[in-house]
Amino acid sequence: MWVLFLSTIVLGIFLRKYPSKKVCQTTTVILHAIGLVMLLIPVVAGLFYPGMGSYDRLLGLPPLPYRPLAAATGALLAVIAFFFLFVSWFGIAGLGQGQPGIFLTKKLVEDLVYKTIRNPMSFGFYLGCMALGLMAGSTYFLLWSLLEVIPAHIFYLKFFEELELKLRFGKSFIEYKERVPFLIPHIRRNRCNKDVNTA
Repeated sequence: MWVLFLSTIVLGIFLRKYPSKKVCQTTTVILHAIGLVMLLIPVVAGLFYPGMGSYDRLLGLPPLPYRPLAAATGALLAVIAFFFLFVSWFGIAGLGQGQPGIFLTKKLVEDLVYKTIRNPMSFGFYLGCMALGLMAGSTYFLLWSLLEVIPAHIFYLKFFEELELKLRFGKSFIEYKERVPFLIPHIRRNRCNKDVNTA
């Protein structure tokens, strides 16, 4: 996680010094590649070797208590995570005309789940990490997700990605940022706004 954290600082400073769309594209692709190596590959690899349940044994940690409850909670989180990941990917590819981690969006996506949360793909990823830890009953993996993966990625979103979006979309992103929450979906407020608009 330290590699992602330090890379975010270095490339975030570089983007502040050379604020252009070309630099946005290059630095974003680099950081996404680092994130893939530091976050996604270890998670996927850990499923097969040594296996999620083996981390605790290798490190001398007790597994999560209340296994049936933890597994059921993890399964629920996995369903919610899949929803947010799939719909946000569809929004980026279809509405934004981009590809996550490869091509930046040409348009600012404000529809679908992006109406209620600015970072639905990240939200889905976080829930997915927690779901894996809970379903595997792994104390280590759950703590690693909560104390390292999620904080490092949130720092990336706040220090780098928000700046990159502001540089590319300007006033429209600033206005979007003011009305839509960062990471916790605000469904009730969205319904209230919809009721007012239709009244």
